[in-house]
Amino acid sequence: MTTIVRKSYPSTIEVRRDILHAIHWQVRSSVWHPPTDVYETEDDFIVKVEIAGMRDEDFAVAAEDQLLRIEGIRPDPAGRRAYHQMEILSGKFEIDVELIVPVNMDLASAEYKDGFLTINLPKAQQPKQIKADE
Repeated sequence: MTTIVRKSYPSTIEVRRDILHAIHWQVRSSVWHPPTDVYETEDDFIVKVEIAGMRDEDFAVAAEDQLLRIEGIRPDPAGRRAYHQMEILSGKFEIDVELIVPVNMDLASAEYKDGFLTINLPKAQQPKQIKADE
């Protein structure tokens, strides 16, 4: 099972992203971004990534503040070949997802099955507001 790591120290992700955005016009990145769905149900915030050809241990998932980062490396099959069409990406990938609702990271889970990584983040329970009798 993929492990989700919660980090509490200052965001290295933000610093790195800011630097890369600042020099983006100068550097062409080889990092790619697989198709990703982000949605919520009544009880959960869900991130689903379409990424075939991986294993559980190939993913790194980390949450920091209101940001979820998913990264890994999809290996390129070895051997010489002459491509006539090439659309299946390999190499390093990363995805940043803003957590727009409060979630309970202690109950978060991840599953990789049938080429999809699904991360389930239960929504944090908001304290019920007590209405005062008027």
